[in-house]
Amino acid sequence: MASVTLQGVTKRFGEVVAVSNLNIEVQDQEFLVLVGPSGCGKSTTLRLIAGLEELTEGNIYIGDRLVNDVAPKDRDIAMVFQSYALYPHMSVYDNLAFGLRLRKTPKKEIERRVQEAAELLAIGELLDRKPKQLSGGQRQRVALGRAIVREPKCFLMDEPLSNLDAKLRVQTRAELIRLHERLQTTVIYVTHDQTEAMTMGSRIAVLRDGVLQQIGPPQEVYDHPVNMFVGGFIGSPAMNFYDAKLTGTADNMIVELFGGSARLNVPPDRRAAVARHIGEDLIFGLRPEDIFDPAFAPSRATVNEIVHSKVDVSEPLGSEVYLYLLSGDDTSYIARVDPRTTAELGADFQLVWDMNHMHLFDPMTQEVLGS
Repeated sequence: MASVTLQGVTKRFGEVVAVSNLNIEVQDQEFLVLVGPSGCGKSTTLRLIAGLEELTEGNIYIGDRLVNDVAPKDRDIAMVFQSYALYPHMSVYDNLAFGLRLRKTPKKEIERRVQEAAELLAIGELLDRKPKQLSGGQRQRVALGRAIVREPKCFLMDEPLSNLDAKLRVQTRAELIRLHERLQTTVIYVTHDQTEAMTMGSRIAVLRDGVLQQIGPPQEVYDHPVNMFVGGFIGSPAMNFYDAKLTGTADNMIVELFGGSARLNVPPDRRAAVARHIGEDLIFGLRPEDIFDPAFAPSRATVNEIVHSKVDVSEPLGSEVYLYLLSGDDTSYIARVDPRTTAELGADFQLVWDMNHMHLFDPMTQEVLGS
């Protein structure tokens, strides 16, 4: 296996900058997820690593080897695409073995690798079937097996689960995690699904318009977003954002929301970092899961504030309820509350806001304050 290093990687298509000055070092045996909305440059980045797109600027290393001018077939990588791209006239065995035969791998070695991959992916009983006789999940396993038999230095996966239904996607996601643990190989995985990114990656890299926004362990990115884009993209439902004003003193700091109808205390351990912004208009952020029905607020929420709102829409999901709420100045926001909530449509309702998890952002730069 090998590390993958991107140094100042840029890709332009005419006047369009698809990837801009990207610097990432993927450690050996790491599972790195590139995540972001459509058009953010994540698939282009993967194709640059694979050699399927030509670099405009920068360097790409696989291990210690500079691969800018190395042909894709000589980069010792294996790629799994969104489409399964199986040969319909070939059996599963022949689909797995095809690339090895092109490389004139000895027959015994082909047999060993195919059987090992089939056992690893639990598709041993499917080796004689044609792709049309397989389910979507089975086809995806064959596509993965075709990459595994290569025994490459790095796996590149471009949204490989997007064609699967929701239940199968969850199952295959777990299988990929187990597969990575067993193979201990380097994986760079592209997805627009932040749930996939959070659950699968040892680190995630969030991209926007070809620019790296933040990279780090999933929980770190979730807990400490560097800007409003990351805060809003990572997490479901998305983080709530409100126009706010920071008032008070260094020892008694207040966030005013909803035209001053809500005045919330800033936790003591957060005051020093944002004290210089007292008197300024800011953006306040709080995740829906940090807003509670008072009857079910956890004891961990030590700095709580009560906010009065009106219940506009209620979405019961069994294990939780999404409340769409309106504040005094008709600002809308979402709370993710316990399913036993007594909130009723159209009624005024008190909610507990856990200020320990508040975020403050600069309205001009959208960058986090006091991190």
